Amino acid sequence: MCGIVGAVAQRNIVPILLEGLRRLEYRGYDSCGVAVHNGGLQRARSVSRVAELDMQIAQSGFEGTTGISHTRWATHGAPATNNAHPHFSPNRNGDQTVALVHNGIIENYEEIRSELKALGYQFESQTDTEVIAHLVNHMYDGDLFRTVQKAVKRLHGAFAIAVFCKDEPHRVVGARLGCPLLIGLGNGENFLASDAMALAGTTDQIIYLEEGDVVDVQLNSVKITDRNDIPVERPVNTVHAYSGAIDLGPYRHYMQKEIFEQPRAITDTLQGIEGFVPSLFGDKAATVFERINAIQVLACGTSYYSAMTAKYWLESIAGIPTNVEIASEYRYRTPAVNPDALVVVVSQSGETADTLAALKYAKELGHKHSLAICNVGTSAMVRETELSYLTRAGVEIGVASTKAFTTQLTALFLLTMTLAKMRGRLTPEQEHQHLKNLRHLPNALQSVLALEPNIIAWAESFARKENALFLGRGLHYPIALEGALKLKEISYIHAEAYPAGELKHGPLALVTEEMPVVTVAPNDALIEKLKSNMQEVRARGGQLYVFADSDSHLASSEGVHVIRLPEHYGELSPILHVVPLQLLAYHTALARGTDVDKPRNLAKSVTVE
Repeated sequence: MCGIVGAVAQRNIVPILLEGLRRLEYRGYDSCGVAVHNGGLQRARSVSRVAELDMQIAQSGFEGTTGISHTRWATHGAPATNNAHPHFSPNRNGDQTVALVHNGIIENYEEIRSELKALGYQFESQTDTEVIAHLVNHMYDGDLFRTVQKAVKRLHGAFAIAVFCKDEPHRVVGARLGCPLLIGLGNGENFLASDAMALAGTTDQIIYLEEGDVVDVQLNSVKITDRNDIPVERPVNTVHAYSGAIDLGPYRHYMQKEIFEQPRAITDTLQGIEGFVPSLFGDKAATVFERINAIQVLACGTSYYSAMTAKYWLESIAGIPTNVEIASEYRYRTPAVNPDALVVVVSQSGETADTLAALKYAKELGHKHSLAICNVGTSAMVRETELSYLTRAGVEIGVASTKAFTTQLTALFLLTMTLAKMRGRLTPEQEHQHLKNLRHLPNALQSVLALEPNIIAWAESFARKENALFLGRGLHYPIALEGALKLKEISYIHAEAYPAGELKHGPLALVTEEMPVVTVAPNDALIEKLKSNMQEVRARGGQLYVFADSDSHLASSEGVHVIRLPEHYGELSPILHVVPLQLLAYHTALARGTDVDKPRNLAKSVTVE
């Protein structure tokens, strides 16, 4: 969500700014723009894709050695050119003086906006960002760095900003609080960005700003002060972000490609695993795991469903009490705190604003130990937790998460096994068998992926529907939730998921011939109960679409459509059963003609609350 790229150089930096935006497109956006200093301020904005912005700039021919660029995901104000960043603020003569881009949300913008309007400032947009541009302009005292230091103290909320002004060429000032921002170091040139990927191929020398930092970026220097305006040094990291073009190969969309990459992704997640040992999660893990007596998991969206699945594992296998909570809810309530509980945060990007805020809140409440399950080793979440496990899923471009989910499940299963072993609940024979099953997972997934032609036939029917129910029981209820989420995200079909036993407590009223009911039906201890729930659907004329195991004794009949997975996989079954649900969502969306990789209103990395 919302990408920032800024640069100060002795060469034309417009190609760098545009390439940076292209690298951030996968995060989701609805408008984009570039502003440069070329004697005055010049700007181009678009409510289309970065490619259209590039054409617009090529036709106008503008260039500059100092500039900022942005991809916006709308919060305040609709996707429209006047709301797109960068925002300008003029001086008293009407000359545009300040250019600014912003990620995040300013909670007290209305108060500041009223003050500025009373002072004569005119607003062209409905955004909270334009307030910051006018505020910086109003407070400008001839030194942009000093001005931004003062201006950000007026802001309540979360922000990452990059700003430059007409009177100070070759200078861009940045600030962050609650949203990621980093510095890229070059030779006689320096950069700002919200993600290291934006600077891949330009520089691999990265400084991550910390909460409250303000940075002065010039040609040959970078100066950072903390929230108290005290000069600080932040470490320089060598970051090898992916710099090449991501080839679709034989696939039509990135989502399809990423579904089929899951065997490889899980192989990478398991790389080097010879046993369930605490050191997998960090040097301090053995000591931490010995001290904890419970687990508190915090996550959002798809990551929340992976955590819900892990709760079943952690309690039944490791025997450790586990609570799973949506991060955006946890951070605004007053929970009873067990300081000896391990806080586990789960996130694909490691920059999810709600999850980061919930982690910070948990620490403030007295939690002493934390672990991140994440795909990005340089993310804020990994830097702010005591322990971590990197899923190594690789770059995920499609907004609807697929391989990030299954690799999170794999990592959480490793955590479960490690804690079970440390608590004396895992024999050497059981450890050997679980390791064998994990190593076989990629092959088992390949067999599931081979079911794609059967699923395509179902998708043709689903494409004509506007509502769907998903059912699961026990360990597979969160998988039903994830399947419903995938379908609604990319096909725009309204989908809900329920524990199958809850049907008779309300949802059964919705069941008709026009309501397809997708059922996750592994051959586990609950299969007979699930069959009874399926009969409840058939008795009301509902159409059942069942993903069953090969030995579950479920057969296709009138109103009951069955696809059999090649094998039952015990505790790891959720990792196999979610894949056909991903394929069903993908092919249904394809049949409906939606934008699969960039579904409307959604963003890949949610860096605002």
